[in-house]
Amino acid sequence: MTAILALDTSTPACSVALNIDGVVLEDFRMAPRQHNDLILPMVEQILQQSGLALADLDAIAFGRGPGSFTGLRISAGVVQGLAYGADLPVIPVSTLAAQALEGFQKTGKHHWLSALDARMGEIYVAGYHVNKVEGHHLVECRFDERVAKPDTLMKFDECYQGVGSGWLYDEMLSALLPQKPEHILLDVAPRAACIAQLAQELFSQGKTVSAYDAMPTYLRDEITWEKQAPKVGKR
Repeated sequence: MTAILALDTSTPACSVALNIDGVVLEDFRMAPRQHNDLILPMVEQILQQSGLALADLDAIAFGRGPGSFTGLRISAGVVQGLAYGADLPVIPVSTLAAQALEGFQKTGKHHWLSALDARMGEIYVAGYHVNKVEGHHLVECRFDERVAKPDTLMKFDECYQGVGSGWLYDEMLSALLPQKPEHILLDVAPRAACIAQLAQELFSQGKTVSAYDAMPTYLRDEITWEKQAPKVGKR
């Protein structure tokens, strides 16, 4: 049995999921500014629901960003503490890739331009090709993650569907594509269920890090994360 806990606090949504051999349990809530209070009780609740303890897990995954600076700090700190206390490896997962996977699951479309509102007239954006082969989710990055003003991006040769809050700039982003997307899923936020599914593939490939190296990805150069020894002990 492979059991992977996943969590995400990178946007106003707060979610926790548990992937047990491909069967995913999830608790997803829209909870702006409540992540700090909710995330650990949500972890405890989903573990109780599954009948597993932290020590029974194989790894912990988290939405490593991009996203809200505060939210990413919360998730990275919680994951560092839990993983350190239980001596578990960590799987950082792109929040933009998680959105692309949800877009594929909702529509069956394979090409996604995933974007999050970065404020100040900018977006976090990346392009993906998503597929499912023999039960495995394959997410290939076609356009690397970056932060940019929508009107400074170069035009794309590929046709993409749109997913994420960054598509509030619908007209500017659509103008960069060969044709307007058939689907624009503006209300989709990164969720732990998709992070848990992507983490399963990464875990099978040995793509894990130590608790100490579980770092958020901000994309903005002026934002840094200082490594600290985790303070959360075994639960």
